[in-house]
Amino acid sequence: MARVKSKLARAGFGARAFYFVIRTIVVGFSYTWLGLKVTGRHHLPKEGAYILAPTHRSAMDIPIGAAASRRRLRFMGKDSLWKIRPIGAALSALGGFPVTRGSADIEALKRCIAVLGEGEPLVLFPEGTRRFGDEIVELFDGASFLAHKTNLPVVPVGIYGSEQVMASGSRRIRRSHCVMSIGAPIHPLTQAGTRASREDLASFTERLRSALQREYDEARSIASSQRRAK
Repeated sequence: MARVKSKLARAGFGARAFYFVIRTIVVGFSYTWLGLKVTGRHHLPKEGAYILAPTHRSAMDIPIGAAASRRRLRFMGKDSLWKIRPIGAALSALGGFPVTRGSADIEALKRCIAVLGEGEPLVLFPEGTRRFGDEIVELFDGASFLAHKTNLPVVPVGIYGSEQVMASGSRRIRRSHCVMSIGAPIHPLTQAGTRASREDLASFTERLRSALQREYDEARSIASSQRRAK
């Protein structure tokens, strides 16, 4: 674990200032161009680490997710992006950390555990990749594993409208209306230090899936109301 932590440098003042500036620009763009509306921010823990688990319908979900909290959010990126030093430095300042593409999942999970150990929120898409449609069908157990391993909560987030902003395979960012609905944190039921069984992980994943569906439906409902109001 020490070797993993050595690759996850803590952000200094300059890096955090850079993050604040870029986040301000990105979030401002999300509110003005994308018409973003965010509900449920009161559910986010005000301090300490947690896992932010959004639905995933577009590449725009990452910048949209930055509007959830003013705290620096951490996320995984393929390690090849860090080979160009200026790009890698910028990504690290923005909260990214490298994961070797094609490596065992356990290596990526170790990196995530190290990040959470630093006390910062981690963004993890439990669907694993971009999905299509309004139904949350299947999740990976990564968020469940991390929650039980670290005894930290997972915060479900439904993002609706991002697929209209940037469809899969498109580079064009369309003007649209997006809604992000943040739900109540989901805590592991097992005690800290207790090894979770496969049944525990599966049960937690199903709880998360239901919560994500609920928040996604809520975001969709709000977006529909906004359209009718116009």
